Amino acid sequence: MEIKRLHVGKRLSEVAICNGIVYLAGQIPEDVSQGIAGQTREVLAHVDRLLSEAGSDKSRILSCQIFLSDISQIGEMNTVWDEWVAENNSPPRATVEARLANPDWLIEIVVTAAQK
Repeated sequence: MEIKRLHVGKRLSEVAICNGIVYLAGQIPEDVSQGIAGQTREVLAHVDRLLSEAGSDKSRILSCQIFLSDISQIGEMNTVWDEWVAENNSPPRATVEARLANPDWLIEIVVTAAQK
């Protein structure tokens, strides 16, 4: 069984693909000067880019985990999510509050998707 990895680093790969399933590492914002809406848009753009590189897209998401540093920001995050998510293809999702590795990150998103 072949496993293909994309953007491999010393500590982690951004993507692993096995048996037609795409696993993304937790995606985080680079521009931490933005609020939750801006960071969410940026992270979802990372998800779009990586899924495309892996031969998938947001309509093929099988599972999504969202980690927020402050759960009170879920409404603002959901507004951005609702604009982004593929119509009639909203995936199973969990959203929790978590202390993220960098205190400036407001959000981290982990996605599993099927290839096309």
